[in-house]
Amino acid sequence: MIISHILSIGDDRKDWLLQSNDDHSAGVAELSSKFASEFGMSEWGNVLGLLHDKGKEKVAFQQHIMKTSGYNPDIKVVGDSSHAYVGGLIARDLYPNFHPLLVNPIMGHHRGLYDYTDLIEELNKTIPAEVKVNSLNIKLALPEHVKTWQPKDFHHLTRMLYSCLVDADYLDTESFMMYEQSCLRKSKSSLDELYPLLHDYLDNLKKKAKATAVNTIRQEIQNACIKESEGETGFYSLTVPTGGGKTLSSLLWAFKHAIKNGKKRIIIAIPYTSIIVQTASILRNIFGEENVLEHHSSVDPDKLKDGDNKDKLKLATENWDAPIIVTTNVQLFESMFASHSSKCRKLHNICNSVLILDEVQTIPTDFLQPIVDSLDTYKRLFNVSVLFTTASQPVLEGTHKGSNPMVKLEGLENIKEIIPPNANLHERLRRVKLVFKDEYPSTYDDIVDEITQYDRVLCVVNTRRDAKEIFERLPDDGINIHLSRMMCPAHISKEIERIRTSLKCSTKKVVRVISTQLIEAGVDIDFPIVFRQEAGLDSILQAAGRCNREGKQQMGTTYVFSLSKEHRLPKGFITQTNNARKNMGKDYDWFSPKAMNDYFLQLYSRVNSFDKQDMKYYLNNINQLLMETAAEKFKLIDESTVPVIVNKKDEDVCDLVQHLVKFGPSYSLMKKLSAFSVNISRRLLDDLKKDGIVDEVFEGVYFVPNSSQYSDSIGLLTENQWLEETFVV
Repeated sequence: MIISHILSIGDDRKDWLLQSNDDHSAGVAELSSKFASEFGMSEWGNVLGLLHDKGKEKVAFQQHIMKTSGYNPDIKVVGDSSHAYVGGLIARDLYPNFHPLLVNPIMGHHRGLYDYTDLIEELNKTIPAEVKVNSLNIKLALPEHVKTWQPKDFHHLTRMLYSCLVDADYLDTESFMMYEQSCLRKSKSSLDELYPLLHDYLDNLKKKAKATAVNTIRQEIQNACIKESEGETGFYSLTVPTGGGKTLSSLLWAFKHAIKNGKKRIIIAIPYTSIIVQTASILRNIFGEENVLEHHSSVDPDKLKDGDNKDKLKLATENWDAPIIVTTNVQLFESMFASHSSKCRKLHNICNSVLILDEVQTIPTDFLQPIVDSLDTYKRLFNVSVLFTTASQPVLEGTHKGSNPMVKLEGLENIKEIIPPNANLHERLRRVKLVFKDEYPSTYDDIVDEITQYDRVLCVVNTRRDAKEIFERLPDDGINIHLSRMMCPAHISKEIERIRTSLKCSTKKVVRVISTQLIEAGVDIDFPIVFRQEAGLDSILQAAGRCNREGKQQMGTTYVFSLSKEHRLPKGFITQTNNARKNMGKDYDWFSPKAMNDYFLQLYSRVNSFDKQDMKYYLNNINQLLMETAAEKFKLIDESTVPVIVNKKDEDVCDLVQHLVKFGPSYSLMKKLSAFSVNISRRLLDDLKKDGIVDEVFEGVYFVPNSSQYSDSIGLLTENQWLEETFVV
C-alpha cells in the first residue's frame, strides 16, 4: 500500500492507523470537484485532487513518512522525499493546453503558489520511475465564463483552483488525523432556513419601536432594500446617513438577494475589529453561534519553520464554511492576493455569495485599482454580488484622474444605488451641526479643558498616543473610558457595552470617552456632544454619526479640532484626506451627497497611484505571473503586525495558553485566543521580547504572561511593569 498519512493511537505509540494514498486522493478529488463546481470547473477540481499527491508514490517519500511519524524510525531515507512537483509534471503532460491553471496549484499545495520563474525551474524536473503515470481519461473543457476572461482574471482563477485543492486536502487530512476536530465542522443551516429568524427579529423590533420620524425612515430604507433585492448578480450600493439602520437593512437586502439568486452565504467585510465584534454579536443573537463565523486576527502558519507545528496550525485555520461570515477588509483583500494555503483555502467559499463591504470609504486609495479589479473578476467569474454600504459613499464608478495625467482609476460599471435620490435622507436624518475649530491648534490640556465642560462627551483622535495622552489628563469625576487597538477585542467589546449601559443610566452623570477611529464607524452609541480631531470628510461625518444618533435633542454638535504642531497629523493618508477636505472651502452642506462626491474627487486628485505596488505588472501578464512576489507586496497595512495574546485579569487566558502548549493548536482554541490578542508591529514585538515581556509559547504564537502588563483602562502596556513594580517595592 502507498501510504498518505500515518496516525499513532494509544499512549505507547505502538498502534497505528494508515491512510492509503488512493483513499486520500479520492477524498480530496471529491471535495475539490464539489468546490470548483461553484464556478463551472468541477472536472478541473477533480483532476487537481487526483494528481496532487502522486509524488507520494516515490520510494523516498514512503521512507520519509514512516521515519518521521515513528512508524519505522530506523528506516533510512534515500534520496529526495519532496513530492508536490510530481503531480504538476503529470498534469503538464496530460493536459498541455490547460496546464498553466493546473501546475501551479498542484506544485504549490504545500509551499504556496510560485512565481513564474521558479515554476519553470520546477517543471525542468523529471517524473520518478516508480510513479505510475496512468491517463486519467478525464476530459477538461473551459467553463462558459471563458468568454468574459480578461488578463486580470487569470491570477484569480489560478488562486481559486488552488483554494479548492488546499481546502479539500486539509479537510480530508483533518478527517483522518484529527477526527474530533473534523466533527466540529458539522453542516450549517442554509440562508433559506435562517431567513425566518431575521424576519422575526425585524418584526419584533418594529413592534417595540416608537412611532418616531427616525424609525419611519428606517422602515422606508428596509422597504427599498426589499424592493431592490430582486435584481440579478451585480454591484449595488446602500448610501444611508448614520443612524438610518444601515446594518440591518443591508443584511435584509443580502438575505433576500441571496435567496432569490441561489447564493450560499453572506460575507460582511468591515474595516475595524471593534465593529466586527459588535456586528458578530448581533448576528449570533439572531442566527445562533454555529451559523456566524467571526474572523479577524490570526497567526500565520506559513511563517513557521517547524513543519509539524505548521501543519497543525494550518488545519486550524478558517475556511469560511459558515453561512454568515464577519471579517476585516485586510483579511478579505489580502486573501484575494495571497499565495499561501492558510489564507487561500477560504477563497472558494466566496464564490456564489453576497459580499457586503461595510464602510467602503475606508479602502486605501493606494490599493483601490487592484481591489476594484478583483471585485469585477469575482462578480463575472465567481457569481458574487457586492453591496457597498456607508454613510459616505466613495466614487467607485467610471474613470477618475489622479495627481497627474498618467494616474487614473478605472472604476466599476453599473453600480445600482438602492436608495432613490428623491428620498433626501441626508436632510431628513440631519441631527448634528458641524463646528470647525481646526484653524486654531490646541494642546492636549486645551482639549481636556474643552471636553470637561460637558458631562457626556466623546472625543475621537487619530493615533493611539493622542488617545492615551488625553485620557490620562481627564479629571476623575465620573466614568472615563479609553478605546484603542492596544486593547484586545474582548476588552473593546466590554467597554463599548459599558458605554451604552452608562449612557442609559440617569444616575451616571459624567460619561467621557476618548477613542481612536475604531469607534466612529458602525458602533451604535449616542452622545450629545462629539469632538473629532481634523481628518477627511468621511471620517468627520462618521464621528458625527455618534452624536445625537437617536434624535433625542433638536440638534447635537460635533466640534472639529486640530492639535498643536508637536502633535500634528501623521504623514500619509490621514493628512492627504484632511487636505482634500480643507481644499473644498467652507460653503458646503457637509452632509449632502454632493459634498461627499466632491470630497472624493478632491482626494483622488491628490493620489499619486491607485496601484502603489504595481499589481498589474506582477499579475496581469498571463505568461509570467509572479504570484508569490505579488502576495508579499499586497499589504493593506504598511507595517506588518503580529498578534500577541494578553493575560487579561478575570479571564481564563492562562488556561487556554497552557492547553495550546500541551496539545498544540486547534480550530476552536485559536478562535478563543483571538479574542484576547492585540496586534502590534514587529518592531515593538522585538522590543518586548528583549525586555522579557513576551514569551513565544508555541512557534509563532506570542503571550504576555504578566497580567500587570495589561491595563483595564488602556490595554497592553509597552513598558516593563514587572521592573517598575520591583523598584517601587
